Amino acid sequence: MSQWENNEQSPLSFNPLPSETIPRYAGIATFMRLPHYAPDACDGTEIGLYGIPWDGGTTNRAGARHGPRQVRDASAMMRKVHPVLKLSPFELANCADLGDAPVNPLQIEQTLDLIEAFVTKLTQRNIVPLAAGGDHLVSLPILRALADKHGPMGMVHFDAHTDTWDRYFGGCKYTHGTPFRRAIEEGVLDPKRVVQIGIRGGLYSENDDNWGLEQGIRVIRIEEFNEMGVDKVIETARAVVGDQASYISFDIDCLDPVYAPGTGTPEIGGLTTIEAQSIIRGLRGLNLVGADLVEVSPPFDPSGNTALVGATLMWEMLCLLSEKVAQRKR
Repeated sequence: MSQWENNEQSPLSFNPLPSETIPRYAGIATFMRLPHYAPDACDGTEIGLYGIPWDGGTTNRAGARHGPRQVRDASAMMRKVHPVLKLSPFELANCADLGDAPVNPLQIEQTLDLIEAFVTKLTQRNIVPLAAGGDHLVSLPILRALADKHGPMGMVHFDAHTDTWDRYFGGCKYTHGTPFRRAIEEGVLDPKRVVQIGIRGGLYSENDDNWGLEQGIRVIRIEEFNEMGVDKVIETARAVVGDQASYISFDIDCLDPVYAPGTGTPEIGGLTTIEAQSIIRGLRGLNLVGADLVEVSPPFDPSGNTALVGATLMWEMLCLLSEKVAQRKR
């Protein structure tokens, strides 16, 4: 008998394994201990959690391709009920682990097409996508697929870097430093409905971040973040994205590396974990159509703490997405 049958769950169940009877370290690892279904055999799924094990857009310290597997393992620590929001995402929406998007570790543009096609399958089934990357370039094909359904979107972007730079190494336009410039150029993001939180770190030139500002992106650098405080940042983010379709993209390097050292481009002076949790919770009720958590790189954190942080932030975003799915159903 399978672990699901042992738990007296039907093959179509969307319930996570109960830690009260099946230890968290037991069973096959899936996101949040949810059942695993193939994307083309997941009827009834409303939120699809999936991995993108790829870091072909990384320009320096690789390793984020291993992120989804470790985040999956760490996500066994998640429980059923959010203690602050007072909700259970698994009761509000049918959630499942849909495996990993197909990738080609040797070919960037083919991988972007593969990821976009994978997410398009989900959107065609009205499944809200929640991804674990992978480097930040993986957000671009996700946004492309979602824009086909929702049109140009707003975005709450947590990061140490704007990721709106242009080209690297003499002309490469697709790297983890360029996804949102490409997304704006392609019309899948509305720059006037994009807010970036936690930006900091050195630049190659003093004009590096000017392009995004010229497009109308609201950039909250870490210095301004510290002056504003969490409540004001939440208020600003909600005002920027408004009530139209929006996306959350969380680069783990938004956090100070004392909380998340396992990432490819760490920058000191970042957000704390409780600040990040508080801001995500403050986005409750927005018209969210998807989210991702990227740039967890296990080789740089043997302790696994960065993956635990990533899994916990995915859980926070899952709670918001599930509540929005339930509202749409009503």
